[in-house]
Amino acid sequence: MTLTYRPAVPEDADACVDLRGRTRENAFSITELARIGVTRDTWRDGIADGSLPGHVCLDGGQMVGYCFGAPETGEVVVLALLPAWEDRGIGRRLLDRMMADLHTQHGHRRLFLGCSADPKVRSYGFYRYLGWVSTGQPDAHGDEMLEYVFAD
Repeated sequence: MTLTYRPAVPEDADACVDLRGRTRENAFSITELARIGVTRDTWRDGIADGSLPGHVCLDGGQMVGYCFGAPETGEVVVLALLPAWEDRGIGRRLLDRMMADLHTQHGHRRLFLGCSADPKVRSYGFYRYLGWVSTGQPDAHGDEMLEYVFAD
């Protein structure tokens, strides 16, 4: 396994949309993404214009995971990983890179994200283990809002 981490480029958008539908939990098909305004074109445009920066992980030429954020707000928009690549530290590395960018490059001291409030869902324990805490508020999709505040 030779993993490569790098910033996302517009040409990654197609693979990102495809991968999003193949995750173990919280998968979204191309049709479901389009219903919420996310298409290959909007994803590509967001990467290109800097409104949706992200990081990808590749094994050879295959994308196995990614994490994207919103520099305007400090939201971690999505962290997605193919099931066969779980439990290898990839998600944490991708999240760490995105958090660092939002903090150091975009000046956010507080980051936030939406996460399932169900303790049986993998993301519930994952984010909390890494220091994210509940705000006690739901997001627009009914997920629980978590926040991370940098100590500096």
